Amino acid sequence: MKSGNQEFIRGTLKTIVLQLLAQQGRMYGYEITQAVEERTAGELTLTFGALYPVLHKLVEEGLLITHTQEVDGRLRKYYQLTPVGSETAIEKLGEFDRFVQLMRLILNPAPTASLGQ
Repeated sequence: MKSGNQEFIRGTLKTIVLQLLAQQGRMYGYEITQAVEERTAGELTLTFGALYPVLHKLVEEGLLITHTQEVDGRLRKYYQLTPVGSETAIEKLGEFDRFVQLMRLILNPAPTASLGQ
């Protein structure tokens, strides 16, 4: 992850994971990291050290379930949203959209009318 983006992604990682899984159905960890990198043309990269604690927490919270499957002689753990996880993904996306709107209002305020007019 590029240094300037690290703090932003840390606060949105849960939303990113939930939204990717809502779109893709099920994914494994490496696949999630690759999707983020591809969709952002390499501007954002996730480390496994950042991703897996979030995945484990989402499983503990009942938002994700896991399925293990053997692929090329190796076990691969897939993550998938639970019904509550699907609802949470929608909620988190709405919260994020609202946050972005508020940040735009703060950083790019609309011009105000002059007092003498």
